[in-house]
Amino acid sequence: MEAALVTHAFEPVYDQNSRVLVLGTMPSPASRQNGFYYSHPRNRFWPVAAQVFEAPLPRTPEEKRVFLLAHRIALWDVLASCVIAGAGDASIRQPVANDLRPILRCADIAAIFTTGAKAHSLYQRWCRPQTGLDDIPLPSTSPANCRCTDQELLRAYAALARFCGRPRG
Repeated sequence: MEAALVTHAFEPVYDQNSRVLVLGTMPSPASRQNGFYYSHPRNRFWPVAAQVFEAPLPRTPEEKRVFLLAHRIALWDVLASCVIAGAGDASIRQPVANDLRPILRCADIAAIFTTGAKAHSLYQRWCRPQTGLDDIPLPSTSPANCRCTDQELLRAYAALARFCGRPRG
């Protein structure tokens, strides 16, 4: 697959009640096509998040947005643009970081989580100097991360609930 310059196509999800910020690297081709985060049908982010919060699985972008805000989760990506081949994080070149400060000014973020090793390394290099905050790395929920079981993901992602507190509503 040929590498191409990709610019982030959609806005972050957050409000003043958000308590955690979850950052991926860059939306996959499936997510860009569907206009929302973690949209590949085999990505385990939404099933894992639903299990962690003992909530119904959100299916549409609007249900996912409502789920995030109800559980006090802000969601975005480390990168605003990069050169990438498909969804292959290992192929990322020429990264340009998103400015996370508007989210941090609006919401009382208690923890920043990164989903996958590449998101963690990019955050450390490009965002941590801007935010001054350490991140908590989580395993990737991508279908490419087949070495991580569903149970391992659930154990890791349970940390979200510890920082989010009780859902609104």
